[in-house]
Amino acid sequence: MERIASFSVNHLNLFPGLYVSRRDKKENVVITTFDMRMTAPNREPVMDMPALHTIEHMGATYLRNCDRKDDIVYFGPMGCRTGCYIVMFGELESEDIYQMVVDMCDFIIGYEGEIPGAKPEECGNYSEQNLNMAKFYIKKYRDELVSNKRFIYPL
Repeated sequence: MERIASFSVNHLNLFPGLYVSRRDKKENVVITTFDMRMTAPNREPVMDMPALHTIEHMGATYLRNCDRKDDIVYFGPMGCRTGCYIVMFGELESEDIYQMVVDMCDFIIGYEGEIPGAKPEECGNYSEQNLNMAKFYIKKYRDELVSNKRFIYPL
């Protein structure tokens, strides 16, 4: 079997950032997958599941309501719990979605109230949520992203 591209990224050199993970093309359609890497893999603790689950709910809600909602294909957590994927229509660069990601972070940081989609009829694991910890991780990520603007995978 072929080694998938994400396993070729040296995770020992990877820091929080917003990276183009891959581009997929079929006929006239291009989809770009972004690696929204929120923690330094294998050096920082992974995010806890309740917070990551809340980030998924909040991020998806924001992205599917923002001015680029028609370009959003998917937003969700990485299995390793060090970040999330944003999948969008278009041949895009990290700089193209940077402000949208910062705005999404600001939305989550400032959010008060009931977590969208956190009712038993809306989610298969509705009770595993933690808005305060989601805000903690997102603020840490936002500050790192704004300070360092890491857009290119390290060698």
